[in-house]
Amino acid sequence: MKRCVSCGREVKQNYVEFKCPSCGKTEVVRCTSCRVLGTKYTCAECSFTGP
Repeated sequence: MKRCVSCGREVKQNYVEFKCPSCGKTEVVRCTSCRVLGTKYTCAECSFTGP
């Protein structure tokens, strides 16, 4: 199962997945709730923090 990197909840639908905009190595998964609220996330590879 995939988990949101911001809140840690399992996601099944209504989520986005993209590569880290800084290093391009790590897949970032974010749930709809965290995206709407603008909850920050941190890349596990390069420590980039995004909105």
